[in-house]
Amino acid sequence: MLPFLKNHPFAVEAYFTKSIVITFAVPKEDIIHLIPECVTPDTYNNKWAFVAIAFVQTKGLRPKGFPAFSGNSFFLAGFRIFVRYTNSKGKTLRGLYILQSQTDKYLMQLLGNTFTHYNYTTADFKLTEKDDFISVTSCKAGIDVTVQTTAGHLPHSSPFTDWNVARKFAGPLPYTFSYNTKNKEVTIVKGVRDNWKPQPLQVSNCKVKFMENHVFRNAVLSNAFILKDIPYEWEKGVVELWKQ
Repeated sequence: MLPFLKNHPFAVEAYFTKSIVITFAVPKEDIIHLIPECVTPDTYNNKWAFVAIAFVQTKGLRPKGFPAFSGNSFFLAGFRIFVRYTNSKGKTLRGLYILQSQTDKYLMQLLGNTFTHYNYTTADFKLTEKDDFISVTSCKAGIDVTVQTTAGHLPHSSPFTDWNVARKFAGPLPYTFSYNTKNKEVTIVKGVRDNWKPQPLQVSNCKVKFMENHVFRNAVLSNAFILKDIPYEWEKGVVELWKQ
């Protein structure tokens, strides 16, 4: 496979029916080894870094400009760290570094691993809704999550003082970064969205096998948000040489 294909070589558009993002605060020194040298953790009070889990019900995923009927619908799960990157023009960008991605369709795994560096695998996701509760489960991925749409207080463990501060770390952030360690090239993908109004969630249950890794032993639940009915676009990836 041609290496340049993994650098998000064309723009993509989709429609997010639902996007649930659950974010954990982690002492920044615990996760520094998980991110490449070109980025730094996006921190709160210079203490907390953030690991976010996003569950996204996606429809009409297709190259930009293609008709909607040609798109595909998938369930996507992403595990990412909030980071900052200073580009070649000296501008600091807030964004995400993807640790792992999961989907319920093999086609999405194939396409995702062909055109991105996001490490897709497949899992048996199921999303259910009852009254004010939304649940996401997967036996294969070890996920059993339930959130309530009538949110109350922030989690007791949250480092944030209120929802307004927490919303700054709601994700997904505008940019996603990938790094080729061999040639020190950074791929920057910008996300463009409309109707961006994250609403707070109450987390009733959150069992995620990924977060049981010893690396996240000091992680605490910090916030959770939901977005609905979001037209979304990923621009063509921009590749630049990282200069230390």
